[in-house]
Amino acid sequence: MNAGAVILSVETATRRGSVCMARGDKILGFEIGDSETSHSNTLLRDIHKVLSETAISLPEVALLAAASGPGSFTGLRIGLATIKALSATLNVPCVGVPTLQAVARAAGSSSHSVALLPAGRGEVFAQKLSVSADGLVVELDKPAHLTPQQLFERYAGEKQLRWCGEGAHLNQASLREWALEKGIDFSDLGPDPRAANDHGWQLAPQSLNLACEVAGLALNKLKQGDSGDPKLLRALYVRPSDAELKSNAKNTTGAG
Repeated sequence: MNAGAVILSVETATRRGSVCMARGDKILGFEIGDSETSHSNTLLRDIHKVLSETAISLPEVALLAAASGPGSFTGLRIGLATIKALSATLNVPCVGVPTLQAVARAAGSSSHSVALLPAGRGEVFAQKLSVSADGLVVELDKPAHLTPQQLFERYAGEKQLRWCGEGAHLNQASLREWALEKGIDFSDLGPDPRAANDHGWQLAPQSLNLACEVAGLALNKLKQGDSGDPKLLRALYVRPSDAELKSNAKNTTGAG
């Protein structure tokens, strides 16, 4: 696939979500979703809007991409099903991109970034990653579903971290307290995280447009040998669904 391929990417793992159209590394247009409305009601509308605003037709799209999780169970299913259907219709490859990688990439280059997304009940999805200046993301640990206390225990020994994502902003008061407890400097990054250096704990600005990061990461994955086979596009849930948790609890109680 050439460097100027047209990419249509979606992110439905978060409540708001987004859609992006790119040509290689150049962003042509995007649409940020509505956190108060289901992706089932807005995704196709937002895709149509981006197509119209960029004057790109679906047959011009050479690569489809979607955030693959973790995130909202329902949102992920809607996004992945839509991208798979478009892949089959257009006969073009589709690639899944872990949501936490997109969160880290949006926060700029850093040797140690912790991407956080809310997982409900005050808990978070968390993962430590490094992001190079050219946007390549490397996993430094595995994505996990954690309580705030588990999050602190997992990363309390780290002296230099860039905290990023909606989950970081929801927990910024706790992050500041933990940093103070450990004698670590805590600061808010400016609007351009690329100008920052790795010092102490830093809170990166939150990005609502993760679909554009999904596009860039998808192109990298294809260059690195991802087949783009829609049959391989699966959700990364990290934790069981609420229904599964209730079923397991019921079975455990019944077994007693």
